[in-house]
Formats: sequence, C-alpha cells, structure tokens
Amino acid sequence: MTFQRFVRPARAGLGALVLGVLLSGCGTIGALGNLEDGAGAEAGRMWDRWVESKGDIAVATTWERKVRPGVTVDQIEQSLASVSSEMNIRAVGELPLSKELEARTGKPQKLLKVYNYCNPFTARKMVDFSPHMAAYLPCRVTLVERDDGLWLYTLNMDMMIRMGRKLPPDLKADALKVREALWMMLEKGSRGDF
Repeated sequence: MTFQRFVRPARAGLGALVLGVLLSGCGTIGALGNLEDGAGAEAGRMWDRWVESKGDIAVATTWERKVRPGVTVDQIEQSLASVSSEMNIRAVGELPLSKELEARTGKPQKLLKVYNYCNPFTARKMVDFSPHMAAYLPCRVTLVERDDGLWLYTLNMDMMIRMGRKLPPDLKADALKVREALWMMLEKGSRGDF
C-alpha cells in the first residue's frame, strides 16, 4: 500500500468530521450554552490525558492513584469503608474478579477487585435528569494489581459534573458530595488511611 492510498481515507475522515462540525455549528453553539462553568477547562484536561495516553479514552475519563508501598488490601478496604460511612455513600457490592478467574483457571491471578457504591437518592435524581446516566451506576472504585504495585481507579467525576448540561442546584450539590466521596476513597485508600 502506498503512503497516498493510506493517507487519503484518513484525510477524508477528518474532512467529514470538520464538515460535520461546521454544519452543526448552530447546534454546537446551543449545546455550549447549556454547559456547566469550567466545561472547557475540563475538556482540555481530558484531551491532554487522551493525547498523552496515545488515544486511550479510558485514561482520559478516569482518575487513578498508585497505592503506597506497604499498604495492604485490608487497609485499602478499611479506608474505602470508612469513607463510605463518613460520606453516606452505600457499599452495594463487590466483584472479586481475580478470585473468579482463579476459580475458573486454577491459576493464581493478579488482584482485580471492583467495589460498588451508591447514594440511591442522588442516583434517582441523576437518572431523572438524564436517563443515560443510568449507564454509569453504581459508582465504582477498582483495585488493580500491576507489575509496579497496587492501583485504585474510578470514573472522573469532574467530567461527569462539569462537562454536561447544567445540573439543577440541588442535584449539583448532591453530585459534588458523591464526587468528594470517590475522590476521598482514592486519596485515603492509596495511603491506607481510615
């Protein structure tokens, strides 16, 4: 395949994207008027993370914390439970995926465990505001064992709160509380604080 044959489809795709943005300008301007303050700055941060990760959308849309060396899984779980209790966000289930893989394969696996949390009142209000938000429920924190140690991951709640349509004031206040809880889980869990 020649270079020109490879580049033409890419240029055509980019051209179609640019044309689509230009033709939808009025709709875009209308959508921009509905956004929360700070949406552009948050989009810029996400864009930077997307570019730095060479296009990994999951990197752009999540937060992560490396767990300090010496912090045990038990300490992390106590931290998560402590924040959950303190911030009134209910633990609604765990998925011990590495244990399930071990049971299925008979071989040891690196740790992979998902912790689910929810404030049902906030969840209901958020889904009433935008039914598509149901796809993000419940909130989760995932503990992943990598070659360099343990890591905690969760959804970038700033993206969820700041980049969408303006939330009603009471829903925004509730969403910010959930955001703070997940942020604290990453921070305290990564240090084993409880």
